[in-house]
Amino acid sequence: MHTSTFAVGSLVALGELLRDSSLGALAIGADVVVVPTAAAFTGADRAAIAVATVLDEFDVRVEALMVTDRAASAQDYFARRVGEADLVVLCDGSPLHARATWRDTPLGEAIRGAAKIVAIGAVAGVLGEVMIDPRGGAPTNGLDYRRGVAITTAASDEQLTRTRRLLAPEVTLVVLGARGVLVGEDATWRLVRGEDTVATRGDLEVTL
Repeated sequence: MHTSTFAVGSLVALGELLRDSSLGALAIGADVVVVPTAAAFTGADRAAIAVATVLDEFDVRVEALMVTDRAASAQDYFARRVGEADLVVLCDGSPLHARATWRDTPLGEAIRGAAKIVAIGAVAGVLGEVMIDPRGGAPTNGLDYRRGVAITTAASDEQLTRTRRLLAPEVTLVVLGARGVLVGEDATWRLVRGEDTVATRGDLEVTL
């Protein structure tokens, strides 16, 4: 099944993405679900409301699925809603918590199978085969829902240098900036917005 995945660096970048008709603007009345799992420790309610506020300017239906733990991820209703939705928005927050909550659950498998996903900020990193551990920058296993790149967010130069040295040389690392919009069609990715977003393979900068 064809999948479209959008990694955006911030809520500002989310708004810019949704206004860009060339990237597939939302149809009137589209069914959008918001999943704030990654924001469980910083405020899932607040994160879901912030995304819903961005979506307010579009004529769409929005439902927040308040999945913050594995028990909720096992509920059929949440998995069914993700599977039904025209667009699934994954809130920014802890990729480690999202990985632990979604792995091997009905909700996680529904996210894997979703046709169109927007992942905001650091949570985008959990979708890949390779994930960057934010605690020190070492590569680790992601959920392998999407392939083609490893995504991380801004860190110190020292940490990013360590990350690049630890990655296999064939892995493309994207450091997603706040204005960045990265589009993945199946396993093929392209950067469409963001002078603050950099892709590298080894020590070399590459163009997506």
